Amino acid sequence: MKRLFYRIYALMFNMSAALFPVKNKRAAFVSMHNENFKDSLGAVMEEFRRRGFECVEITRRDLDIAIRNVPRVFSFFFQKSRLLATSRYVFLNDNFLPMAILNFKPDAIVTQLWHAEGAFKRFGLAIEQPGQLRQDEIAANRKLSFVVCSSEAVVPVYAEAFGVEEERVLPLGAPRTDFLLKEENKEKAQKSLEKAYPALRGKKLVLYAPTFRGTKEENETLLSHFDFELFRRECGEDYALLVRLHPQVHEKSDIPQFAFDVTDYSDVRELVLSCEALITDYSSICMDFSLLSKKTVFFAYDKEKYAKERSFYFDYDTKLPGGIAQTTAEVIRLLREPFDAERNNRFKKLNFDFCDCENAKRVADGIIGRS
Repeated sequence: MKRLFYRIYALMFNMSAALFPVKNKRAAFVSMHNENFKDSLGAVMEEFRRRGFECVEITRRDLDIAIRNVPRVFSFFFQKSRLLATSRYVFLNDNFLPMAILNFKPDAIVTQLWHAEGAFKRFGLAIEQPGQLRQDEIAANRKLSFVVCSSEAVVPVYAEAFGVEEERVLPLGAPRTDFLLKEENKEKAQKSLEKAYPALRGKKLVLYAPTFRGTKEENETLLSHFDFELFRRECGEDYALLVRLHPQVHEKSDIPQFAFDVTDYSDVRELVLSCEALITDYSSICMDFSLLSKKTVFFAYDKEKYAKERSFYFDYDTKLPGGIAQTTAEVIRLLREPFDAERNNRFKKLNFDFCDCENAKRVADGIIGRS
């Protein structure tokens, strides 16, 4: 069904591209990953609005609603396809598979901002994919004018992941980090979180954010590997534990009552700013904590299996910004150890070239300047 919708969308888009001229002050922002634009895509959109551009928002929700709701078909397939087809600048934060069969105007500039920073686990064309998906991604990536990344060191990684020449990968910084690095946002984030969860007021917070696994069974049992009761006994006086499951984990997972389920909290950046430590496994959220020089403990109980299925861009055992644990007891021990600033700084330096809160401006200047 979705492939049929993609073809209808492409037909409407290509007709509009043939009939209507590009609007130089129109920019489209295609969000297939983060519908509330609390990411690099949103940061660049704010910058373009400040410069007087008409900004068009296109989200996964638009597609899902169009599939389920006939009255909304007109908006997605006719109105928004025309606005996208006539945008001078197009930005994305994930793969948009209909792009494989969209015919952009020659003067349209299409830029992939992606939804993560740096180089951690392999992604995109660097991993194995089903045949049709891979073909669609390759065809869609051929439409990209540029790919933006967070540091010069990871340019080859992004060139491989998107199948583009390194010259088209621009190390202009990660716009979403501008919000994280502004000191005034920390207090605002804490107030917003405490308003949503009053019981957190005045407590030290640690975030447990595991990533998804490849099978339904693995995702259903994901939290069973973490001994919540041991954590409560050992650390309950020191920390309030927040749990955030990955958006791709749709299976039912039991989170104990003493922990706070923040899976649906709308702004992960506020969680990053409010928590003083992170427990994760293979999630790129560790980039945010490294950027802010906050402790991360990597609870990698299935490291060997995960590495075989997905693999990493570096040696997992030696290059991470924090210690690795196989058990909850080891997680607790590592949380209590002093922060290893030198280890963290090596990781941070590799993945971030700019920490000046000017990344959104730098990206806007860089893309507009190349058009």
